[in-house]
Amino acid sequence: MFIKRYDNIRVGREKDQTWVTVATINLDLDSAVAAKIAYFNHDLSDPAVQRRIRMLLAGGAAVTAIGFQRDSDPAAAAIDGIVSIDLGRTADGMLLRRGLSVAGTLARLGGLAEHVRGADVILARNLEMLALAIRARKLHAPTAPVVYECLDLHRMLLSKRLEGRLLRSLETRLWREVNLLLTSSPAFVHNYFIPRGFRSPIRLVENKVLMLDKLHQPDRKRPPAGPPWRIGWFGIIRCRRSLDMLCSLARGAAGKIEIIIRGRPTKVVFHDLDEIIAGSPHVHFAGPYHSPADLPAIYGDAHFTWAIDYYEAGQNSTWLLPNRIYEGSLYGTVPIALAGIETGHWLAKRGAGVILDEPVEQQLIDFFRYLNNKTYSKLADQVEALPRTDLVSGQADCCALVEALCAAQYSAPLASSDQTIPEISLKH
Repeated sequence: MFIKRYDNIRVGREKDQTWVTVATINLDLDSAVAAKIAYFNHDLSDPAVQRRIRMLLAGGAAVTAIGFQRDSDPAAAAIDGIVSIDLGRTADGMLLRRGLSVAGTLARLGGLAEHVRGADVILARNLEMLALAIRARKLHAPTAPVVYECLDLHRMLLSKRLEGRLLRSLETRLWREVNLLLTSSPAFVHNYFIPRGFRSPIRLVENKVLMLDKLHQPDRKRPPAGPPWRIGWFGIIRCRRSLDMLCSLARGAAGKIEIIIRGRPTKVVFHDLDEIIAGSPHVHFAGPYHSPADLPAIYGDAHFTWAIDYYEAGQNSTWLLPNRIYEGSLYGTVPIALAGIETGHWLAKRGAGVILDEPVEQQLIDFFRYLNNKTYSKLADQVEALPRTDLVSGQADCCALVEALCAAQYSAPLASSDQTIPEISLKH
């Protein structure tokens, strides 16, 4: 069986028009074998990295995960069914230290030869790992395509200072070796990659919940209506303003609002989290959780999902689509988001969620002051009506992803006769 793929895409901009050219490729799937993918990543213990590995496995790939680890527990990086190569410890948010760790690894890439040689695809998550992957490809798998996975933009990449300009210059040079880009939000494409002149194919892979059992339906057991109304803030906890806002809201509500925080606080932001929680009535930190196993329980206990993030306001936080909008919506929890940013646009397009304008602090107070059971039921109904395909990645999505990674190696130079379309088209 042959299928036609539209994976050879180039984007550009002239005056006020964005254009994309597409070349078609025919792939023989009947003769295909399991793809061997070497996955260079920044943190083997990151749940998002582990979700991507599970997607690749479900798509039929054989995966070797090569990366650093930020969790001190080796068991946190263990995934059944793969070879995992631990390159050592790094720290969250410290790009310079991570860069030094990568530089040290560059000097001993020979030790990775047996794990990279013969790879059909080399996948690299984050910029520092892209540098490592490109060098490994040249040494051990010169015919393998390099796929760059960028789901976050570090603030230094967006800095106007000298270090930011130097880092972007390095990034531009590395991009020349990239055959395909994976990113999780169209706002990253339109606000960063296209303006920066990225020219390789781009594939959108949103941070949806991985659910491989077609027959499984999420348990959307709606909690009893408040008060108290419970707001869940789950995942990577890195926004100081959000914490201050939620603590103030709970304090002023005198028990009518409870805040439940679970996940992985960023230590460079919250060195004093325990102290803040201890001094904040009706605010609880319940520690880390396991995804996806714990998702039904943690979201099922909350009425609302906090999906506002000011950590890198105007830049990364404005453009991303976080895990929590997919997770919370899947399990029937109403997202609270900010208008005018990508998360707010995503929800508004689907007619779901509570979308607030600035100043958010006063809007939050007003919303909960007038919230009643009827309003909450309507909001919850809107969330539960969202199509499953907007929230979940299934087996077919996993197979399509692996096919797209393998198709990168079939990319051919575009001829002048290739079709030109006046808008960008991103495949999910």
